[in-house]
Amino acid sequence: MSRFFATGSDSESEESSSADEITPKAPGTTLKQSLLLSDDEEDTKRVVRSAKDKRFEELTNLIKTIRNAMKIRDMAKCLEEFEQLCRAFLKSKNIVDKEGVPSFYIRLLADLEDYLNQLWEDKEGKKKMNKNNAKALSTLRQKIRKYNRDYETEIAAYKENPQESADEEEEKEPEDSGSSSDSDAEGGDEGVSSTSFLKKKPEAASEASKFLKSAKGSGDESSSSDDDDDDEDWGSDTVDSGSESSDEGKGRSASLAMVFLRKTQDSDKPSEKKLGKKKKPKKKERLEEEPEEEGGEEAGEGWEKVKGGVPLVKEKPKMFAKGTEINTAVVVKKLNEILQARGKKGTDRAAQIELLHALAAIAAENNLGQGILVKIKFNIIASLYDYNPNLAAFMKPDMWKKCLDCIDELLDILFDNNNHIFIGENIAEDSENLAISDQPFRVRGCVLTLVERMDEEFTKIMQNTDPHSQEYVDNLKDEGRVCGIVDRLLAYMENKGSTEEICRIYLRRIMHTYYKFDYKAHRRSLGLQGESKSEQDQEESEGEDSAVIMDRLCKFIYAKDRTDRIRTCAILCHIYHHALHSRWYQARDLMLMSHLQDNIQHADPPVQILYNRTMVQLGICAFRQGMIKDAHNALLDIQSSGRAKELLGQGLLMRNMQERNAEQEKIEKRRQVPFHMHINLELLECVYLVSAMLLEIPYMAAHEFDARRRMISKQFHHQLRVGERQPLLGPPESMREHVVAASKAMKMGDWRTCHSFIINEKMNSKVWDLFPETQRVREMLVRKIQEESLRTYLFTYSSVYDSISMETLSEMFELEISTVHSIISKMIINEELMASLDQPTQTVVMHRTEPTSLQNMALQLAEKLGSLVENNERVFDLKQGVYGGYFNRDQKGGYQQKQSYQRGTLNQKGGYQQKQGGYQRGGYRNQNQSNY
Repeated sequence: MSRFFATGSDSESEESSSADEITPKAPGTTLKQSLLLSDDEEDTKRVVRSAKDKRFEELTNLIKTIRNAMKIRDMAKCLEEFEQLCRAFLKSKNIVDKEGVPSFYIRLLADLEDYLNQLWEDKEGKKKMNKNNAKALSTLRQKIRKYNRDYETEIAAYKENPQESADEEEEKEPEDSGSSSDSDAEGGDEGVSSTSFLKKKPEAASEASKFLKSAKGSGDESSSSDDDDDDEDWGSDTVDSGSESSDEGKGRSASLAMVFLRKTQDSDKPSEKKLGKKKKPKKKERLEEEPEEEGGEEAGEGWEKVKGGVPLVKEKPKMFAKGTEINTAVVVKKLNEILQARGKKGTDRAAQIELLHALAAIAAENNLGQGILVKIKFNIIASLYDYNPNLAAFMKPDMWKKCLDCIDELLDILFDNNNHIFIGENIAEDSENLAISDQPFRVRGCVLTLVERMDEEFTKIMQNTDPHSQEYVDNLKDEGRVCGIVDRLLAYMENKGSTEEICRIYLRRIMHTYYKFDYKAHRRSLGLQGESKSEQDQEESEGEDSAVIMDRLCKFIYAKDRTDRIRTCAILCHIYHHALHSRWYQARDLMLMSHLQDNIQHADPPVQILYNRTMVQLGICAFRQGMIKDAHNALLDIQSSGRAKELLGQGLLMRNMQERNAEQEKIEKRRQVPFHMHINLELLECVYLVSAMLLEIPYMAAHEFDARRRMISKQFHHQLRVGERQPLLGPPESMREHVVAASKAMKMGDWRTCHSFIINEKMNSKVWDLFPETQRVREMLVRKIQEESLRTYLFTYSSVYDSISMETLSEMFELEISTVHSIISKMIINEELMASLDQPTQTVVMHRTEPTSLQNMALQLAEKLGSLVENNERVFDLKQGVYGGYFNRDQKGGYQQKQSYQRGTLNQKGGYQQKQGGYQRGGYRNQNQSNY
């Protein structure tokens, strides 16, 4: 570089001129000299570094790549670089043993683990990840947790004081760089090269930049991992600038000037860019910075802490100026001013609620009348509901308590001034009468809407609380208060409200009553009294039974309601309540008369969920009453779908994202029934499987060789197949295994073993003890098992016996002879059992009507061939375009068309008689034999 470009001092210019004097050379030596110069340049650029610097630089580069991948949530890249980092750290084991684990490495491990835990808890974010990133996230999380066990103490120390560990790291960096520069100076020539000089200088510059950045940030930025990245980037900028300047000249002064010129010109721009790119400080660092910021505020009088966002209301507006006469018009004007900010961005909702409370206090203090107070209360409750802008969010406990208090206060005012305040949605704001006068107050608003919203908020609180925590129990205690508010409003509406409004509030009361079992009414029906006198007095003082309340409210809705939805919900709740209290016939008749099953598919999802819950409760009620077939039919649709949990609104099943996106999942979660209203799914499945067992096992025994045997319950058959597939059969443990084992015992006619599997301590605790009348249900079950085992035994072993005594059967199955007689008579009448009763000897005489196995197989073959011919004829006729042929033949041509084929009885001459009807289990018998 020529000396004319030098910009240093005089002494520096003299040194550079003497060093750069141009002497004439021979033209032949130019090439040689240029080669020598290039060698000299290479010598000056070569840097001698220690093994420690090399290894640590490799680690820092990998850490920088990992942090960049963390910023863009590239988990696959994070995993790949982390594996490389572990290998690089293993290579530098000797250096780490001498120097200790570097703080920047510990820092990365701690930050990465926190970052991964944060991502793992963000379920919405996880769902949006692609497959590779989600897989990499789980893999990396497992690896980092396992890897960090070796560095638990270091990570704990870092987390206790991250600021100090960051400062130590910054102190170590200049020392390392100084030692490396010293080694460069010793290894190089006498003169210091521009590159080595520039490697020393940026440290000072970076310290200055740190100070500038901290001043600009005013405590908003923290010493997080991004700071180090920024410092390294700034350092690299200065190196780049140095390399650019070195191309122009080799003088020290020139490069020094260029460094400071570039630094002063560009110092503002990079800092602004970096500040824009910075992430928000973490929670821990924020907490640590808060006391420092407070101290700074005390020291600097002019400084003020500013919240994020663009607040429209910077300070609380003063209520009224001094000397202002406070009257209704002024208060209404101030109320409108406060309400204008409602819903705008940056409005502090909590402050707005406080202002409304203050305004209500001022109105009460100046005795402006109850009208203005009611209007302010309406707006306070509305503001409490608007506190959470998100529909899915639920109210915080303090806001919920305030809401209940405000609604109670509002109802107190309305009851105290029953004839002096008229409220309604149809009152226009212009026609409101809020001032004290001879006329009654007229206020625009609807108390019913506020109470309905309160009820919905209560449901949301219960949906979003962990049902197995004490907090859920505490929140559930508020239901008494909610029901009290509903009752008070109900009493108010019966006097003041329209028919439609009364129906709405009646439905709210019904929805809080229908699912609760009335134990006191149940005890009274059984003739039991309270143990102590206080309990008896309490029972007498209490009002009417829940059945009477439900009957009164529902019948009013049936008569007066004009909307189908309210009436449908009321009918379903009424049926549910009947079924819950074992009033089977009333519940069944009401369901059949309503014809809801015909058009329920057109109802909205919450009503469909209520319908499913009602059908399930109806089935359980039928089971308790011993109506096994009705119970099975009621539960069949819910249980056969395999989605009972979802259909009853008690949880969501895991599905693919294609079937249900995130928005639909949120909507479905809002439809879920709170935990205290759930129906026990294990009890439901057990009732269904036991009902299926009592129906299916006798049917299977009766139609063992029938090719057209149908399945009554697919789910029950599936459980039987699962039990048969097990290679090793141990004692049953789960509820399903107990039912399968009982079914196998019943199939053999062993009712005692079946009884021991269905009713035992484990099954009692899981299922049967959950019923209100436990003992009666158990007795009914034993009776049903005995009867169905008798039927199964007769179907299975009738071919073995010529005759059997009813007394013997009575002893075997521990049933009365009359019961055995009635069961066998029904079987004979229904042609299920080919036998006759000999009354004098009390025996059952069997008829050899059962075909042999060969005859059964021949009959099955004949049936299958008939169906094959029929299908072939149909296919042929479809091709011809005319449906005829097989079924249009006359008697001479072959088969006659009948309703269906029936297995007939073989007469004495041979051949089957064809009859109308379905295939019926028949057999060979002598036609001359008289009736039996």
